[in-house]
Amino acid sequence: MLNILWPIFIIISIIYAIFSGNIENINKSIFESTESAVNLTLTLLGTTCLWSGIMEVASKTQIIEYLSKVLKPIIKRLFSGLNEKSSENIIMNVIANILGLGNAATPLGLKAMNELQKQNGNKEELSDNMMMLIVLNTASLQIIPTTIIALRSSLGSENPTKIIFPVWISTICAAIVGIIFTKITIKATRK
Repeated sequence: MLNILWPIFIIISIIYAIFSGNIENINKSIFESTESAVNLTLTLLGTTCLWSGIMEVASKTQIIEYLSKVLKPIIKRLFSGLNEKSSENIIMNVIANILGLGNAATPLGLKAMNELQKQNGNKEELSDNMMMLIVLNTASLQIIPTTIIALRSSLGSENPTKIIFPVWISTICAAIVGIIFTKITIKATRK
């Protein structure tokens, strides 16, 4: 539907600009927005590369092992019957999300989902563990919201880290509510 609406809006805007004498403003805004998009993309790419590199270095140290030990009891309570590889992938995904590395967390989440699918008895439906992983990823519990900070910084915010406290509140609330409703849904469907 959007692939129909957007071209219509663009054509209407161009026609309106021609009749109102603002075609020069459209040309100017096209080039300004293109430059802004490229700058934003480079900023986000740099941030993603930085944090992905930090995660790679951290994975070779004791930091990830320590965080894994802290998260393992929580993961065991949220997920049932995980094998070691699934558990490890889920923990790495959660750690990447906690550090605000949404782009780095995506491949880790896909690996975890593939492992969960291997354990899934019915390949046509999501397992309980798969649903919980989707909920945790969607809630995206974050301590350091690096993507938002990078966006705010690239757009000229005077205090790009001001968003940290509201992000903590919103992601913690989203995670708690998501986990509760997922557990309720899982129990209701088992009856």
